[in-house]
Amino acid sequence: MIEPILIGGKEVIGRGPTLFSQNPANGESKVEYSTASYLDLDDAINAATEANSSWREVLPHKRAVLLRNVGKLIERDKEELANLQMIQNGKTIKECRSQAKACAEIFFYYASVCETQETVVTTPRSNNLSMTLNEPFGIVGLITPWNSPLTMEAQKLAPALAAGNSVILKPSEVTPGIGIALGKLCVEAGFPPELINVLNGSGTDVGSPIVSHPSVRMVSFTGGTNTGRAIARAASEKLMPVALELGGKSPHIVFADANIEQASRAIADGIFGSMGQSCVAGSRLLVQKDIYESLIHELINIVKSYSVGNPADESTELGPLSSFSHRDVVENYIRSAISDGGEILIGGNRPEGLDQGAYYLPTIIKDLSPNARAYKEEIFGPVLIVASFDNEEELIELANNSVYGLACGIWTNDFKRAWRIAKNIDAGTVWINSYKVLSIANPFGGMKDSGLGQEKGRQGIELYQAKKTISISI
Repeated sequence: MIEPILIGGKEVIGRGPTLFSQNPANGESKVEYSTASYLDLDDAINAATEANSSWREVLPHKRAVLLRNVGKLIERDKEELANLQMIQNGKTIKECRSQAKACAEIFFYYASVCETQETVVTTPRSNNLSMTLNEPFGIVGLITPWNSPLTMEAQKLAPALAAGNSVILKPSEVTPGIGIALGKLCVEAGFPPELINVLNGSGTDVGSPIVSHPSVRMVSFTGGTNTGRAIARAASEKLMPVALELGGKSPHIVFADANIEQASRAIADGIFGSMGQSCVAGSRLLVQKDIYESLIHELINIVKSYSVGNPADESTELGPLSSFSHRDVVENYIRSAISDGGEILIGGNRPEGLDQGAYYLPTIIKDLSPNARAYKEEIFGPVLIVASFDNEEELIELANNSVYGLACGIWTNDFKRAWRIAKNIDAGTVWINSYKVLSIANPFGGMKDSGLGQEKGRQGIELYQAKKTISISI
């Protein structure tokens, strides 16, 4: 049986090439997904256009009711959704369940934002009363990655719909199922079906046509920086706004006065959790020289204790990488690091007895030059590059020596130093004495090559709205 796409909320067999979903834990390819052709995109655009005029006039508190309905349906289907994500990208079932819970909470959160978003009355400078309204763009394109579709797709769908738009969602080819499932739940929740369009397919066949289509008024993309640049170039031809959440090579900083035990656990989980397949993975570790050896020793012991195996097993801490092709990418970076003089302290190979899946061991590498490819580029895998520093000036130079600026972690008991360092680091999010503590309530975005715009938080709804000033003579 071939899985459909959604056009105008209806299940349709797409006219593009068939897509096979492969379970990275065992290599099985049991599920076939249809993909969209350009004709299917036109049909989706027509459906979305039909829905726009009436949906944009629906009052926010009524939109909020539908968003809450979606959240409740996700809670109802949380186990099914968690298992679907696990099968398609290899995350542990424990993490998938946590993300299914977060997925529902995102819809609940934007229901509240929808009800409480305010119109701004501008401070008067004349006898006119001026108000700033937030209006929907119309049709928005949402392009999502494979690493966490449950949360990534919710983070785009919920605010885009709350803002009054119709949506065309293109999930990753690696994880085509979650977008379809969430789209169906939106229709079941009572959203006008024409608003909801989910088109599976490749970036070339579906993603690029969405971006360039004249009826699409805004695009939100999460993924690699090179693709983000291509989207920005295409959007510039239309003078269309885009939101881009891109790559990272985030520094995790530890000073000599830090609690080594707590820091070590957070560092390990911050890079090896999700097998390093997270945009905020703390992939560069910068340690003050006084504690360098002791911290590395502690980290190695933690890595040795990880349970690597079947993601469906409740006791498994690390599952496979998301795909066999992505494991090839990670292995290529390891070979590059070795050829550039890096020393592997632990890992650097595939685990024994798990040959059927895309498994790889968590890896720590030292002695890499800051100019080495594995040091500079986002690997998006369970690979930690470690280095040491003497003082704050050297640290800030090392930490900011990256084209990315997404996240940073700082461990120290000196609050003033933590604040001082945090203000000088190029990063959209800085955690102090913690790491990867994420909340839908916090605006999230990056600096430099890590993207444009901020998702999440109350401001997240404004990504999907245009501002209009109305001035009335009084």
